[in-house]
Amino acid sequence: MAEPNLIGQTLGRYQIVEEIGKGGMGVVYKALQPSLQRYVAIKVLRPPLTFDDQFVQRFQREALAAGHLRNPHIVTVLDVGEEHGLHYIVMEYLQGRTLGALIRQEWGKGQPLELHRVASILEQTAGALDDAHQHGLVHRDVKPANIFVDDRDRVTLTDFGIAKAAAEAERLTQTGMSIGTPEYMSPE
Repeated sequence: MAEPNLIGQTLGRYQIVEEIGKGGMGVVYKALQPSLQRYVAIKVLRPPLTFDDQFVQRFQREALAAGHLRNPHIVTVLDVGEEHGLHYIVMEYLQGRTLGALIRQEWGKGQPLELHRVASILEQTAGALDDAHQHGLVHRDVKPANIFVDDRDRVTLTDFGIAKAAAEAERLTQTGMSIGTPEYMSPE
């Protein structure tokens, strides 16, 4: 099933402006929330995943759990919904770039990240993961593409609400398969 082009469409109360990212689970869009005149990010599940009712239920439970997290270094989940068979999570819209983009940018200049920046980024990321673990959530796909860094080097961990749900769905549908990004998975 092909992914719908949502640019220019309305999903729930959000007006889709542009596509800002794509992953194995879904497509992320920048959208306008007219009622508050602010931009949000909306992750829409890929259509094949929406046919598994158990997966959709886990997706919604994880979004609800992530929505209760209050940590300055974890993306804020604002809403979850379904319309016309499309399931989505609405999150705060972040300014800045991924840690992966930051590393590539600095490496392109011939400069690795300075040690104090690396330590700060690691400390913030570890704090976010610790808080999530204390609330029973496991990220399962920590990688530079899921760590957002703003212009002040403030870190925000993204893709939180669906990682565990995705892992459970994969276990149910594909025996022997693992979930996550192989380059960033622990060997065990």
